Amino acid sequence: MIARRALLLGGLGALGVAAAAGTAVACGVREDDAAQVMSPLPAEPEGPAVAAATLKPVSHWAEMFLRSWDYQTRTALPMTRSGDSWDHYNVSYTVDALVAMFRATGENRYLDRALQYTENVVGTAKGVRGGYLGWTSAQEDGTEVPLYESYFWRYGTALLTAIRQNPSVYANSAYRARYTRLLSFAEKHVFEKWYSRGPDDTIYRERTHMASHWALIAQNLSLVTADTARRARYQRVVADVDQHMPGQSGGLKQQMRRNPAEATAYFWSDVWGSGARPGQDVSHGNGVMAYVVEARDHGTTWTKTDMAAFSRLLTRVVWPGGTTYRAYVDGTGADNGWLSDGFVKLGRFDPGVQQRLESHRVVNDQFAANMALNARILRP
Repeated sequence: MIARRALLLGGLGALGVAAAAGTAVACGVREDDAAQVMSPLPAEPEGPAVAAATLKPVSHWAEMFLRSWDYQTRTALPMTRSGDSWDHYNVSYTVDALVAMFRATGENRYLDRALQYTENVVGTAKGVRGGYLGWTSAQEDGTEVPLYESYFWRYGTALLTAIRQNPSVYANSAYRARYTRLLSFAEKHVFEKWYSRGPDDTIYRERTHMASHWALIAQNLSLVTADTARRARYQRVVADVDQHMPGQSGGLKQQMRRNPAEATAYFWSDVWGSGARPGQDVSHGNGVMAYVVEARDHGTTWTKTDMAAFSRLLTRVVWPGGTTYRAYVDGTGADNGWLSDGFVKLGRFDPGVQQRLESHRVVNDQFAANMALNARILRP
């Protein structure tokens, strides 16, 4: 299992529970007939209505985020200057946090740091086969690793969409020049490079979370590219991952089934076409959530009903209460409550879910930043 991030907010005391690395729980795969066919979910509300005005404001989460500002520099900055894509994988969480803080507050200090870190990563790229630029990793015997690159660039491209959708920043000539350079790099030396090597192997990956990384990259690039042919390809990749993965009977939408532990929640397997329990592990399920949340925001095939089913998965199955955290989406196994890279983002759709997340005790800067963005969306 890929190591999870453990960058904690300084001075949080009891809140600072380490999002430590986990290992896969040995769990026998079993079939469950109730998880095989997805019938319409009951239209059940999450719980008593929660007024957005009662939620903690953006300023609360910004203050929490800034407690790690100096520590973030000491730990994240060196990783951005590394030519090893495994380091970029790990620093991706920081880029996501900075982009979320910029979107939540509009403050350019978060944008400036996100740009610096992403430009540093670009600056370490070396020539690789096919005339492209890229990175290798000592973790994989000095080879190129599409997973590591996609993990970072789903948030590197999110930075581009955040700039493009902020009129004052996009109109600034200095920011625009940096944006243009990063966009050109991401289109050619990330997406085009891996697509040209065979999308069935490099883009349409064998696990739901791995394909979701590329779907998020493609979606982000489709929103910012100036090239109509590229946009059509990006949109096709998004549609494929959502509904008709090559060589499969469907896509992510068809993976979703009624949860055997909670009739109003979703269940899915990370294996395409499978409904076998225990299903997707929660740790990697964050990658699926990171994609579908943004896909919903940008009007693709994901609906309000889908987000409600994912929210009930979070609040009733994955995290049923207290400090009980499940390892798999069928509610089995035990884990440490790392939700910062995906599940936390569900709070933007429902004040009740956001309020529940306010009591979560595994808090790092990525969690705080996305709670700030949730609060901004809920309390504009």
